[in-house]
Amino acid sequence: MANFTELDRYLFGQATHYDIYRKLGAHLTTQKGKKGVCFDLWAPNARKVWVIGSFNDWNETADEMKCLEPETMGIFELFVPGVREGALYKYLIETKDGKRLYKADPYAHYAELRPGTASAVADIGHFKWTDAKWMSARAQIKDMYGQPMAIYEVHPGSWMRHPNREDEGFYTYRELAAALIPYVTDMGYTHVELMGISEYPFDGSWGYQVTGYYAPTSRYGTPEDFAYFVNECHKHKIGVILDWVPAHFPRDAHGLAEFDGTCLYEYADPRKGEHPDWGTKIFDYGKNEVKNFLIGSALMWVENYHIDGLRVDAVASMLYLDYGKQDGQWVANKYGDNKNLEAIEFFKHINTLILGRNPGAMMIAEESTAWPKVTGPVEDNGLNFSYKWNMGWMHDFLDYMKLDPYFRKDNHNRMTFAMSYNESEKYILVLSHDEVVHLKCSMINKMPGLGIDKFRNLMVGYAFMMGHPGKKLLFMGQEFAQLQEWSEERELDWFLLENPDHKHIQDWMKELLHIYQKNPAMYELDSKWEGFEWINANDNERSIFSFVRKSADGKNNLLFICNFTPMERPDYRVGVPKRKSYKLILDSDDPKFGGDGRERLKSYRAIKSECDGKDFSFAFPLSPYGAAVFRF
Repeated sequence: MANFTELDRYLFGQATHYDIYRKLGAHLTTQKGKKGVCFDLWAPNARKVWVIGSFNDWNETADEMKCLEPETMGIFELFVPGVREGALYKYLIETKDGKRLYKADPYAHYAELRPGTASAVADIGHFKWTDAKWMSARAQIKDMYGQPMAIYEVHPGSWMRHPNREDEGFYTYRELAAALIPYVTDMGYTHVELMGISEYPFDGSWGYQVTGYYAPTSRYGTPEDFAYFVNECHKHKIGVILDWVPAHFPRDAHGLAEFDGTCLYEYADPRKGEHPDWGTKIFDYGKNEVKNFLIGSALMWVENYHIDGLRVDAVASMLYLDYGKQDGQWVANKYGDNKNLEAIEFFKHINTLILGRNPGAMMIAEESTAWPKVTGPVEDNGLNFSYKWNMGWMHDFLDYMKLDPYFRKDNHNRMTFAMSYNESEKYILVLSHDEVVHLKCSMINKMPGLGIDKFRNLMVGYAFMMGHPGKKLLFMGQEFAQLQEWSEERELDWFLLENPDHKHIQDWMKELLHIYQKNPAMYELDSKWEGFEWINANDNERSIFSFVRKSADGKNNLLFICNFTPMERPDYRVGVPKRKSYKLILDSDDPKFGGDGRERLKSYRAIKSECDGKDFSFAFPLSPYGAAVFRF
């Protein structure tokens, strides 16, 4: 009896075989009393297929696969006795025009360390998970949007490295767990987001040109080692988000491109099937087996590896047929416009499926346009993502922060504009790896001024970001003001923490993160106007912003004051909603953050004195680039 049954073939053809990764690929099994591996491959346009590998000395004719139902689906299958876990293999595909292609397994769970390109037999089902408490609590969350989420974006190969080693000095997944989890916990992040986990051939792509959609990269260890990392994160109450790239794939000869001699995974028309700017292929979202390939990958990460969320890369490039293309390089849909109707349906399908099967899991869109209802429900013609990266806020924020303070008064609206559309989606505010590469400068070197002014600028910017509605993401190194742009080829400049200015930034970010987690006002009502109130959004002449974050029960609200110029305001007065005491809980002038340490009261009593359109107010001496947070 075939491993890939008639029912499997039917479900695969409908794009509803949600456990496809347990059937296609290489799986350890026993047949007729013999232990070995059953290989299954979808290659409908192949004339013949052989499996070649370390177990048959790469003999190209020793193990020919049999085609099940050759007239219809084109699944090739072969059981090879004696093959063990760790064996390397590829498929030798003879095309209908006689070419011979040497392909890695699209469904492989593990791969040879690059520059090798073979797949490896792996059993991903035997890891003993001990994160039941986390998974149960995640499934019972009634309001995901009312929870804190502060994400630390990490490239595992360059966060930290072993010095003086002949290889790259990469930390393994297990070593990363031992070093990263205590750091993230101490800093106050709630989640880590890992770049470049799905297997990929070229380090310089950072994992965004994937060849192994079902395999954790072998750069840092085995699939079991990766499962250990996720398990340890969960045991320490840290969520794990992975970058996932269904938008495109590279042309590498061993990969998915023209897999069986035809455009199997990509659109056949190059106007739909190729990204001119990126030199990559675009998945054919209209083909059920291709949709099932991607859906199965996402489900495997979430269900087999207990991943808490997938951040879907380059969503806009999937939604728009003309993304990155000139006239003549794209073809319109049946209505004559530029929307990829097949990709839209794909998103609705996969998001509804994953979130429905896995309560508490997240699907996050990196979507850079004004496409409506990215996080809206399918019933309302939305795409049903859990969150959308707020790229508009990011661009406005950075454009403002780069300005000489003298010119900020004329660009005040850049910092207030995001609140005008805050309720339209569920947002994550992001300062990601994309903002600190390709000559864009590190975060500290985007800041105007010299010396300490750069650090004070960055501190008040981070305070504004953490106070602003929306979940949070910060790329590694920016929490201590990494000076160099990020490079995947070296570890972060941890030695900078010996410099007090960098240590003060790190301590400031840590304090902000802990205040964020401890105060529901900062996250409970992120996408509702009830959770936010401008005190003064129009103080452009002084470039000062003041606003209140409110909790659902009206208790322990927070008042933020942010001064974006080097001008001291000793006579500053702020309007407040109530006549009561306002406790100072964070002050950038505190010596522990490099401030001058001038005496401050611990609490400020509001008096009846009109200011900022409020009946009550209090005076607070605001320092240059000063940021202060009060609880009331």
